[in-house]
Amino acid sequence: MFNKILIANRGEIACRVIKTARRMGIATVAVYSDADREALHVRLADEAIHIGAAPARESYLLADRVIQAAKTTGAQAIHPGYGFLSENANFARDCSAADICFIGPPPTAIEAMGSKSAAKEIMEAASVPVVPGYHGADQDPAIIRAASEEMGYPVLLKATAGGGGKGMRQVGSGDEFEEALASAKRESLASFGDDTMLVEKYLTKPRHVEVQVFCDSLGNAVYLAERDCSVQRRHQKVIEEAPAPGLSTRLREQMGETAIKAALAIDYRGAGTVEFLLDEDSSFYFMEMNTRLQVEHPVTEMVTGQDLVEWQLRVAYGEELPLEQADICINGHAFEARIYAEDPNSDFLPATGTLSFLQPPEESTHLRVDTGVCQGDEVSMYYDPMIAKLIVWDDSRESALHRLALALSTYRISGTVTNLDFLYNLATSAPFVAAQLDTGFIEKHHSLIFHDRPQDLNEELPLAAFALLRYRHAQNKTDADIDRWSPWSSSSAWRLNEPHMHRLTLHCQQQDHAVEIEQQGERFIVSAGGRLTHLSGELEGDTLHVEMDGHRQRGVLACTDDGFTLYLARGACHFHEVPPDTGETDQSDAQAGLTAPMNGTLVALLVEPGAEVDANAALLVMEAMKMEHTIRAPVAGRVEHFHYQVGDLVDGGAELLDFTPAEEA
Repeated sequence: MFNKILIANRGEIACRVIKTARRMGIATVAVYSDADREALHVRLADEAIHIGAAPARESYLLADRVIQAAKTTGAQAIHPGYGFLSENANFARDCSAADICFIGPPPTAIEAMGSKSAAKEIMEAASVPVVPGYHGADQDPAIIRAASEEMGYPVLLKATAGGGGKGMRQVGSGDEFEEALASAKRESLASFGDDTMLVEKYLTKPRHVEVQVFCDSLGNAVYLAERDCSVQRRHQKVIEEAPAPGLSTRLREQMGETAIKAALAIDYRGAGTVEFLLDEDSSFYFMEMNTRLQVEHPVTEMVTGQDLVEWQLRVAYGEELPLEQADICINGHAFEARIYAEDPNSDFLPATGTLSFLQPPEESTHLRVDTGVCQGDEVSMYYDPMIAKLIVWDDSRESALHRLALALSTYRISGTVTNLDFLYNLATSAPFVAAQLDTGFIEKHHSLIFHDRPQDLNEELPLAAFALLRYRHAQNKTDADIDRWSPWSSSSAWRLNEPHMHRLTLHCQQQDHAVEIEQQGERFIVSAGGRLTHLSGELEGDTLHVEMDGHRQRGVLACTDDGFTLYLARGACHFHEVPPDTGETDQSDAQAGLTAPMNGTLVALLVEPGAEVDANAALLVMEAMKMEHTIRAPVAGRVEHFHYQVGDLVDGGAELLDFTPAEEA
């Protein structure tokens, strides 16, 4: 077995590979950019080599620097993880030329599946069913459009070199075609250096079911169950599960055997995933093959009891597959939820920020958290905004789903907006519980998923006020400059011959609320909204133990840059104290215009200064964390002036352009 390997990646997958390598007694080398100097994967590895600046194209995508790092440290093999160089055939060849083992398939297999068009031709020749579409070399937009109209809308534009939803657009009519094609080509070129497109018939209610395959260099091949990845946003997976619910034993075998046929058609080796679209009539079609480990591989590990990274290392070293097909069994059910720094209510815009408070649920045989970040780490604009993968397992789908919902409700993150509430709403929605799955699930059940958690101010305001006082008391106890014998340093609201009364104004649920708290020793009486509440308890570290009107409960208090978050069993309460009004007002007035919704790079200006545009017209395109976002005109009007040019880095909230509405013009 290898003595030392280098991981040519970052974040949670780098940490994941390090974990298995350490268990196997293999030393590890990490690589890192300027932005990742203090990252978790760097701290976990035995060695780490700096390879460049923060942008991936100046660090993690530089194959020569990665290979030089392996040579410098004496690493015998390179694990590419997923993304970056994982499906780069030239990188695999360069590793071989440097006498370094590439822990992945042969370059020829990567190339065969690297182009979606070529892959479909290979699959058709191997009698693997494919979705009808145009996969030709002629990229004349008129030809692609003609093929789309011949198939009939809706159609799906896809980058032939793509993956992860990049360079992919659904087109519902001819009116949308031109803008969708230009956007998909632009995103594909930025992500993969190739803007070649294909177009497929868009199935209206398919499921996305993929099969995990493994092949060794001795001619053996197996499939390790299947995963349902139907629940997606922007063609990227949100919650995955294994096995796929509702599949008959025969259909499962057919899909597995077809996946093996696809892998053998390209002389595959190592871990791969064959992705299918499963239609309502149980017919299925080859979509693509990912020639690497998948983000969602943990659910397969949980139901099969196998470590797929260990399998990768053993196969790359030339060993035989650990199991034969007959020995692979499915046990129970598993879910994976991808926790992102993103705003589901703003079209899943990626977010940045410092993780000022991070408390995942406790890991066990039933629950696993794969992550590459710790409390205090920054979610950067340069990389994918994933914070963690939450994986749960139990004997049945119903039991596993209960565990998922509980784990999501007790996952505590402050410092950036996340999709935790969205994931909880999705996982507890009746259609998801009933496994009524298809790739349009989120759009179809929008009202069930996109809603704020109901809040009860009668309960949350007293708890928030009590938590704030307990926090102040704890701060005073630890402040070395405080004279603890002085009544003026007391946090008990001491007054001579008067009740010990605290008067606060708390901002909660977009409103200011006056709160009065009378302190009677260790007991508190809170008056808020005309209601009296009796409380007592303590704050131990960040854990609040409180009794409110005879109801004992436990919460977690997180202090953030913009206030506090009190995490309770029923959800999170965000609040901050409003300072007293001193009569001063903020005279600043933002210049009228459109602002950047996130930190990112300006990648395209779509109109000229002075142009008259209609409402909702596309004006410019920003890119952050490998996702594009189009800025559109809020109303009809005139674009006066752009403040940035293509390639400029733009801070979130920055004024992008001057825009005059039509009625003012």
